[in-house]
Amino acid sequence: MLPDFTNTSKMISGNPINQDRLQQLKAFDESKAGVKGIVDKGITKIPPIFIRPPEDTAGDNPSSCQPTQAQFSIPVVDLADTVGRHDDVVTRVRRAAETVGFFQVVNHGISQRVLDEMLEAARGFHEQPREVKAEYYGRELMRKVKFGSNFDLYQSRFANWRDTLFCVMGPEPLDPQELPVVCRDITMEYSDHVHKLGVTLFELLSEALGLKSDHLLSLDCAKGHLILTHYYPPCPEPELTMGTTKHSDPDFLTILLQDHIGGLQILFQNQWIDVPPVPGALVVNIGDLLQLISNDRFKSVEHQVLANYGGPRVSIACFFTLHLYPSARLYGPIKNLLSEDHPPVYRETSLQDFISYYERKGLDGNSALTHFKWRR
Repeated sequence: MLPDFTNTSKMISGNPINQDRLQQLKAFDESKAGVKGIVDKGITKIPPIFIRPPEDTAGDNPSSCQPTQAQFSIPVVDLADTVGRHDDVVTRVRRAAETVGFFQVVNHGISQRVLDEMLEAARGFHEQPREVKAEYYGRELMRKVKFGSNFDLYQSRFANWRDTLFCVMGPEPLDPQELPVVCRDITMEYSDHVHKLGVTLFELLSEALGLKSDHLLSLDCAKGHLILTHYYPPCPEPELTMGTTKHSDPDFLTILLQDHIGGLQILFQNQWIDVPPVPGALVVNIGDLLQLISNDRFKSVEHQVLANYGGPRVSIACFFTLHLYPSARLYGPIKNLLSEDHPPVYRETSLQDFISYYERKGLDGNSALTHFKWRR
């Protein structure tokens, strides 16, 4: 999910917020302490703004009677030899992107040291004193580095149990001095490595669509990227809330580094499936924009993160999108993929229009892609 911590005057989609709830939301927001600040007070009950309404919990385990979990595991793609085993790697990427929309990559070229130091630095930022983090707290749209909690705080039916440090790393190089000292050097290093991995993945995904390897790169899919460090504090009542609400990502591609705690799930065949942490692996998922330009060949799958007694859980997501630098380019289904049997599913849209719609909508449990489909 792609936070931008935008303006605070918005109301819950379709419903005005009652004054008592609005005051609670403002108090939480103005504390600039995030969920970690609540936990630090030693609470044993979660505040009402985090409690899921009954109509939301009714959608849990849509087909829990089906044994999908026992029969299915997230695909793992080994990138160790993309030259000698090139066709096999492309086939595995194609199969995962078309059927699951999620896969894990191993032997991806980013050292274990970099992964470990990135997780440690992310944890280090979020566990600093409130007054240190508060300097970065904000919801200004164009701010490149900001700390916050719940980008859709004033729109959502309930707040998620998660804090985020949001960093726009490209296409314009970020001045390292804008980053917090505790995570500055490793964030710059990790950003460079994960961007190179993204380029490799877009080349493989292009070939998986039957296109030249540079096709998706020529559409600027890898031109911009963001790094979001998510921090999920231990929750005293995890069954009453969520770490992250069900959603799909409004980008081209997401690469996720998660720690050992677990809690990430994808919705596959109407069943919530765990995405278990694999030491040294990175999770890759197709974003909404890649599903749109692939004309539904690739799947941007809904996923969520459970709140947890244990932890804290830390994850680092890299979103490939031109979030603060939306170009005039219009994105629609790639013409090479269209035919009489496969007409365009989506109308063209600019990144700015797509992102604006996603932000207005918030995490309401519905895919933003529906809004951009041709009405037939």
